[in-house]
Amino acid sequence: MAEIVRLSTRDADFDARLARLTAFDAAQDQTVDATVAEILAAVKSRGDAAVLEYTARFDGVTAATLAELELPRELLARARDALPSAQREALEQTAARVRRYHEKQLAQSWQYTEADGTVLGQKLTPIDRVGLYVPGGKAAYPSSVLMNALPAKVAGVAELVMVVPTPRGEKNELVMAAAAIAGVDRVFTIGGAQAVGALAYGTQTIAQVDKIVGPGNAYVAAAKRRVFGVVGIDMVAGPSEILIICDGKTDPDWIAMDLFSQAEHDELAQAILLSPDAAFIDAVAESIARQLEAMPRKAVIRASLEGRGALIQVRDLDEACAIANRIAPEHLELSLENPEKWAEKIRHAGAIFLGRYTSEAIGDYCAGPNHVLPTSRSARFSSPLGVYDFQKRSSLITVSPEGAQVLGKISMVLAEGEGLQAHARSAQYRLRRS
Repeated sequence: MAEIVRLSTRDADFDARLARLTAFDAAQDQTVDATVAEILAAVKSRGDAAVLEYTARFDGVTAATLAELELPRELLARARDALPSAQREALEQTAARVRRYHEKQLAQSWQYTEADGTVLGQKLTPIDRVGLYVPGGKAAYPSSVLMNALPAKVAGVAELVMVVPTPRGEKNELVMAAAAIAGVDRVFTIGGAQAVGALAYGTQTIAQVDKIVGPGNAYVAAAKRRVFGVVGIDMVAGPSEILIICDGKTDPDWIAMDLFSQAEHDELAQAILLSPDAAFIDAVAESIARQLEAMPRKAVIRASLEGRGALIQVRDLDEACAIANRIAPEHLELSLENPEKWAEKIRHAGAIFLGRYTSEAIGDYCAGPNHVLPTSRSARFSSPLGVYDFQKRSSLITVSPEGAQVLGKISMVLAEGEGLQAHARSAQYRLRRS
């Protein structure tokens, strides 16, 4: 039985206990960071040779050239075609839903003309080349391939390069099939910090990308932190989170399993329930105890719930929404009557799941919105991965001769105030002499 923390907002020390519960120490492990720094330096200076050496050392995969570790498109297509029909249909249906949702995010260039003929606007262009990191080995994350690759393709990214480790040569058929379905351009069976370095700096075989997206272990996260600035990155994600607000009228078994669905990710994952109904919280606690023993990943779930989980009684649903905004969770379930009303009160959440039938698991896989979401309270200032992460904006300015007479004088005044005489003179040259 998992001994999950029980709290009440009426407790005198509630605020302090909630702060401790939701705090996550994202401090980097100095040993990991030092190792990553060494790996990145080697890849930057020696390219393919360093990537091959680290791949042999860490993954047990040897090759004479990095080109040997590239999977041809024909192999990806065969993996797709060989899938059992149910798996292939599930991937293709998910891909269609994810693509359709993200097509709604595709922004367009725009401009407007002022009365004097000056034209101002914005030009949107896709990133040229993106690197996609996918965890490999026995773990299968085909959904992550789709969630990261399809928004890039919708945005118009010209080349999408995927890296996926294959420890001891283990290739995952679902991941390869997902790459084929998503239209990934190149796939290399490399992983770890060395793969991040290859994408960030480029090697003799892999061209430098402009942005790196996708999840990974502590070494991958540390490498992404270090190469940011050389290339863009999506985010450095923390452990997965779910916060459920329930009025006590949903089946407690459903709520318990929804909490499990995030707790099973990782011992550091966080699962929290907020409800004003004490009897319902008791029922959920009983359901957790009863259902846990049957879960294949019960050890991970138990560690997550005991270490970072909580069942919290609130005064009312307004208070629950206020606490949710304080936590700014990655996933927020509103298992309530009239959830749309309560969603209006939510300002900070990565994804909001409305209604009793909207399980977070459906959002993780096939609803359509992206499952790459901000964690560790970063939903206060960031958003889910989307097409906008693969588009760049350039300002467009066309000043007419008439516009230059007005804007030039304004520029001169401001430039002289900042002591930048060349700026002032540059604007002055465009003024008509009377």
